[in-house]
Amino acid sequence: MRNNHFTGSHSLLRSLEHEGVEVVFGVPGGAILPAYDPLLDSPIRHVLARHEQGAGHMAEGYAMATGRVGVVFATSGPGATNLITPLQNAKMDSTPLVAITGQVGTSAIGSDAFQEAHTTGLAMHCTKHSYLVTSADEIPDIIHEAFHLASTGRPGPVLVDFPKDVLNAVTEWRTPTLSGLPGYKPTREGHPRQVKAAVEMIEASSRPVLYVGGGVIRAGATPELVALAEAANVPVVTTLMGRGAFPDSHRLALGMPGMHGVYAATTAMQKADLLIAIGVRFDDRVTGDVASFAPGAKVIHVDVDPAEIGKVRRADIPIVGDARSVLAAMVERVTERRVEGPAPERADWFAQLRDWQETHPLSYTQDPDGPIKAQYFIERLHAITGGDAVVTSGVGQHQMWASHFWQFEKPLSWINSGGLGTMGFAVPAAVGAKIARPDEVVFAIDGDGCFQMTAQELITATTENIPIKVAVLNNGAYGMVQQWQKLFYDGRISASDLGTTVPDYPKLAEAMGCVGLRVTHPDEVDIAIEKALSIEDRSVVIEVVIDPEEMVFPMVPAGGSNDHIAMGPEDL
Repeated sequence: MRNNHFTGSHSLLRSLEHEGVEVVFGVPGGAILPAYDPLLDSPIRHVLARHEQGAGHMAEGYAMATGRVGVVFATSGPGATNLITPLQNAKMDSTPLVAITGQVGTSAIGSDAFQEAHTTGLAMHCTKHSYLVTSADEIPDIIHEAFHLASTGRPGPVLVDFPKDVLNAVTEWRTPTLSGLPGYKPTREGHPRQVKAAVEMIEASSRPVLYVGGGVIRAGATPELVALAEAANVPVVTTLMGRGAFPDSHRLALGMPGMHGVYAATTAMQKADLLIAIGVRFDDRVTGDVASFAPGAKVIHVDVDPAEIGKVRRADIPIVGDARSVLAAMVERVTERRVEGPAPERADWFAQLRDWQETHPLSYTQDPDGPIKAQYFIERLHAITGGDAVVTSGVGQHQMWASHFWQFEKPLSWINSGGLGTMGFAVPAAVGAKIARPDEVVFAIDGDGCFQMTAQELITATTENIPIKVAVLNNGAYGMVQQWQKLFYDGRISASDLGTTVPDYPKLAEAMGCVGLRVTHPDEVDIAIEKALSIEDRSVVIEVVIDPEEMVFPMVPAGGSNDHIAMGPEDL
């Protein structure tokens, strides 16, 4: 006999508890309100964001810091449409996310009812799958399926849309199954014949490069990656999303390749005779002009998503499978080869790589009297923390500087928006990461343009007691936009000036319950960082007034060939 007090909303919360959910991020509203009532009696913590986009990015930050599924709640109409950006962001960066949205009653769907939107339609292209729940009895199975889809194969976002009457309907909970997904069977193990052929190709190559992306981090495959690189004696480049997958201090590490990549990393790929691509999608920011990308290289491409293999570059040896499983199989075969003899020395190749590293290093000049260079601040932040922090970033110049000048040694320590390039990501993502890892320092390295988009989520950090650190690198502009205008639009600055006086960042921080600091001289940098690190009961915002003329180099102009890397404006 059904319990007349047990509704679809109770079933939803029970289902989330069954999936091991500990925290959800969200903003309530009319259509989702029934789900918020049983939330009061649930052990699941709710973090009240100040905007649904912020809630979505918090869920992403949580997921990227843990590898677990992030969960976000939003109401119908504008609540759901405000989630589209984090959903697309999560899809492009393969972040496991489940979005729970309210919907108008089933009898009102399609009538342009108050706060109605065709949420599943809107979400169709920015999720792995989206559900419209039409019966409360389906809830346990659908939620179980949603979490399974989000976290397996290529991870990504899944949306579940709940009409209000379904949330209010009387139902009962039962242990869920995956019977509704008979055709969803992601391939985990790489084909043994392909793995064997890949290892033989690696052993025979003279100029191999391991081209490594976020898929390695999502698969938890860093130990296997390091083992393969060492056993096969192959240098490693890590994409923006792959930073931390391989330790930057390792002798085989070359750093980040691509449009703003390290010269040695980008050029190594261009001159390679073999690219061993693991968990990457040959993104345009890495390849530049595809027709001239790595012209002499054969390609081994390992990816859990078969749609990515051959999408941009034909693979000589395609391997569909989970990065960890495939790398482990490769390591096993390479280790067997080591019984027969040592790894190829490739002395000429490594000598060439070292020459590129020495002649084209990342560099900047910090005048002791200022202005502060962003690179200097990031290097000092890394030195003072010992690199022992989770770093989030927004998008633009500060993102590139953070990727280059913070030395990443472990996975799940770099949280940023790669594929979609979403400004405003850093602060809410830091809140989510801090919830996930409360005992660690979480530092958002942000730009002034990005910070102004989602700064209000510091109110969430204060009211929910989630103390994060934020460095606002303030150059008074949308820096990367202005860099392009200076370089490619004859210096005509159109709509990219923000000014450095409004807002007053320390006062804004204090108004949101944070400690606000301002740094204008290089001598003040260490003092401010140490003070920020000493404060543990509140969030801290450091405004760092940086050189407005500084640009991000190296640089390959959009659509240009990676053979032509500009180390400064004079090279363009």
